[in-house]
Amino acid sequence: MGSRASAEKMSLPLSRSEVFGELRKELHEDEKFHQSDVHIFIIMGASGDLAKKKIYPTLWWLFRDGLLPEQTYFVGYARSDLTVDAIRTACLPHMKVEDSESERLEAFFKRNSYVSGKYDQDASFAKLHEYLLSLPSGAEANRLFYLALPPSVYHDVTQNIRHHCMATKGWNRIIVEKPFGRDLQSSEELSNHLSSLFTEDQIYRIDHYLGKEMVQNLMVLRFGNRIFGPIWNRDSVACVVLTFKEPFGTQGRGGYFDDFGIIRDVMQNHLLQMLCLVAMEKPATTSSDDVRDEKVKVLKCITPATLDDVVLGQYVGNPDGEGDAKLSYLDDPTVPKGSTTATFATAVLRVNNERWDGVPFILRCGKALNERKAEVRLQFKDVPGDIFSGQCRRNELVVRVQPNEAIYAKMMTKKPGGYFSPEETELDLTYRSRYKNVKLPDAYERLILDVFCGSQMHFVRSDELREAWRIFTPLLHKIEGEKTPPIQYPYGSRGPPEADELLKRVGFRYAGTYKWVEPNKL
Repeated sequence: MGSRASAEKMSLPLSRSEVFGELRKELHEDEKFHQSDVHIFIIMGASGDLAKKKIYPTLWWLFRDGLLPEQTYFVGYARSDLTVDAIRTACLPHMKVEDSESERLEAFFKRNSYVSGKYDQDASFAKLHEYLLSLPSGAEANRLFYLALPPSVYHDVTQNIRHHCMATKGWNRIIVEKPFGRDLQSSEELSNHLSSLFTEDQIYRIDHYLGKEMVQNLMVLRFGNRIFGPIWNRDSVACVVLTFKEPFGTQGRGGYFDDFGIIRDVMQNHLLQMLCLVAMEKPATTSSDDVRDEKVKVLKCITPATLDDVVLGQYVGNPDGEGDAKLSYLDDPTVPKGSTTATFATAVLRVNNERWDGVPFILRCGKALNERKAEVRLQFKDVPGDIFSGQCRRNELVVRVQPNEAIYAKMMTKKPGGYFSPEETELDLTYRSRYKNVKLPDAYERLILDVFCGSQMHFVRSDELREAWRIFTPLLHKIEGEKTPPIQYPYGSRGPPEADELLKRVGFRYAGTYKWVEPNKL
C-alpha cells in the first residue's frame, strides 16, 4: 500500500519548490532549508554592466526553468534613480526570451523591485532592510546578496549589509565577484575584512570558470575512470598546458584592464583553478571542504613564479587586419600612454610533490590572438623502445572548455590500407555530437544555483585565495616595479614566438602534423 501511494506521489507533477528540493538533494545532499522557504536575491550594483548582461539574465533562466524556490523575490539596489521597467529594457537584449515565454517573463518581472540608495550611508541600508521586511514573508526570508560592484565600494557595502540588512530568521549568503584584491596584501585585507563581518560558510567568492561544464567534468574524468589513474603522474606525463585565448582586444574596457593586466585577469584565477583540478589528489568525498582541502594542498606545493619562466606580450595593430585588428592595445584611448601592461602571458609553474615533481605546468593566456579557446592539455612522454623509426607522436589528452566542449585523446594508429606505418588520430567525445539535445547551462546558472543550494565546492575559499596570491605576488611586484617591457605581437597571431620557445625549452613537443577531421555523419 505504501509503495503504491509513493508511486502515485512520484507521478504527480512537482511544484517548482519540489523540483528545487529534489535537485538540491541530488546535487548536494544538504540539509533541508531552515526557518523559511522564502528567498530574496539582492543585486547590489543593479545598474551596472555585470547585472545587466549576466546576473539578471541568469536569474531569469533559472526562474524560467523552474529551478528556483517557489517564493523567490529579486531586489535591485544601486545609486541610480531606476525603475524595474528601465532594468527590464536594459536586460532584455541579453535574456534570450522566446515568444512563447512572454507570460513567464511577466511573472519574473512581477517578482522584481528596485531600491535606490548610497553605498556608504547607514540610512540607505536601513531603508533597504525595511523594504525587504515588507515583502511577503520578508521577516522569515533567506537573503542572498550579490556584489556586482567595483572593489572600491566592497568595504562600505559589506559593512552596511552586516549592520543593517542581515536576515534574523533565515540564512544570509554573500556572493563576491573577482578581483579579490590586487596582490597578497590587498587580498588578505579584503579577506580579513569579510571574515570580521561574515562566517566563511556565508561567503561565496565566485570564479565563473568553476561553473563551466568541462571544468566541473575534470573531477569525474580523473576519479571516475580507472584507466587514467595509473598514468596521471610524473612517470607518464611530460607536461601540462592550460590555455585561455581570446580573438579580440580590450577595446572599450582597456582602462579597467590596464589596472589589472592578463595575469590578474585570467592566470591567477581561471587557469590556476584548472591546474588545481588537474593536479590534486583524490578527495575523501565530493563535499565542498574535502575538494577544496585538496586544491589548497596542490597550491602549497607550487613555488612562486619567476620572471625567468615567464614571457609577457602586448598586442600591436596588424596592418593586414580589418577593423579593430588594425589597432594596438595602446591605441585604446582609455589606456594610459606608454603602458607596459601585458595582454599576453605564458608562465611555467612546478608542483613540487611526489606525483608531479619535474613536470612543467604551462599557463598561457592572451587577448587579440588567432582564436577563441580554453583547454587543458596533458602531453604524455614518448613511447620507450621505439620500433617505428621515430614516426610516432606523443599522446595527448585534451579537455576543451570552450568553444564546442569536448574531450579527445590524440593517439597513434595504423594508417588504413596497404600500409604498416603509424598515423595520428583521436578518440573523440565532442559534446554537441554525443549529447545532441542537451542544453548545457551557463556557468553563472550553475553557480548561482549552488549558492541557493548552499554548496561551496565551486567557490574559492580564503586559504585557497591566499596561496594563489602567494604564487603570483612576487612576480607581479617585480614586473610593475621594474616596468618590464612586454614583447609586441601582432593582433590575430599566436602571440610572441618567445612563448613557443619557452614551451619547447621546458619539454613541450609541438609536431604541427595533427589535423582534426570532423567525424562522418553515420
